[in-house]
Amino acid sequence: MIEPQVSVVIDTYNYGRFVEEAIESVLSQDFPAERMELLVIDDGSTDDTGERVKKYGSNLKYFWKPNGGQASAFNFAFAKARGDIISLLDGDDYWFKDKLSSIVAEFNKNSEAGVVYHPLREYYQQTGEFRDPHFIPISGFVPSRIDQVILYNGVMTSSSFRRKVLQQLLPIPEGLVIQADAYIGSLAMFLAPVVAIDRPLGIYRFHGKNLYYKAAADTETTRLRRRIETRREIVKGMTAWFESNGYDIKRPEIRTALLRWVILSDRDEFELSPPGRIKFFRHLLKSYKYNGKLMTARIRVVNYVNAIGALFLGYKQFYILDQTRQKVSRWLRRTLSLRREKALP
Repeated sequence: MIEPQVSVVIDTYNYGRFVEEAIESVLSQDFPAERMELLVIDDGSTDDTGERVKKYGSNLKYFWKPNGGQASAFNFAFAKARGDIISLLDGDDYWFKDKLSSIVAEFNKNSEAGVVYHPLREYYQQTGEFRDPHFIPISGFVPSRIDQVILYNGVMTSSSFRRKVLQQLLPIPEGLVIQADAYIGSLAMFLAPVVAIDRPLGIYRFHGKNLYYKAAADTETTRLRRRIETRREIVKGMTAWFESNGYDIKRPEIRTALLRWVILSDRDEFELSPPGRIKFFRHLLKSYKYNGKLMTARIRVVNYVNAIGALFLGYKQFYILDQTRQKVSRWLRRTLSLRREKALP
């Protein structure tokens, strides 16, 4: 029996209305069917997901399991997958026809690469609008430069992994009910070089049930709490993995990778409960330190002046500093422009 080169894992929970589009986007790939297997992991759905999936018969392998969250679904799937390359797809998203052929070509060209990733075009279901996200392609061994660690965004479900890389990260901490893909993406870059494909190869769907959809206040509050808890779990899980594998967590590139999730968690927490001035000041210092390698000297000065200003204005009034800075910048530009005009003969 010929082993598949690629295992596609679709994780889904109560996404019956979307899952068929996800499945069909995989089955219609311009990639040899005999070199691919498709596993659909149903994490305890209570809707009609099972009925919709089962009609595809032997074209895929369908597994239902009790609800345990994304990490639980991935751990279950990776134990079943046989491919040398494992590619992830959420049950509410879908791929373009050339997704698999594109990522496999990059793995074949780059024998040391452990991850291949790309952007996803965003689809806003409520409005029917499509948008291409800002994407900075980074290829190579990401931790070799701090600025690359900051900018690298191959931490979502657009990533595909070599099995030998994933195996070093298992089991994924099952406290990660969501964003288990972010956890493995954040760690995989420390194990092998990555390759970026600088074009969208699929669709990320924004709708009323996913992590980043802006909904009514009560729903958004619940979602923010879930994101905060998840990001704390990511930091906890990453720290444990680094320590258990002999990494020094004081290394700048590791501290930077962890700080990404600490800062994101803080920002969500502040939306729920505005911080005091000292706490907000410390958060700004962390943020500026995290992004320091991307800043010019001038921007660093402006930001640290703003941080001091936050001690006086606080979190809710902090926007005034930005408004003032923008007004001063516009005044300076106008003044310099007028001076240049007067200097002209």
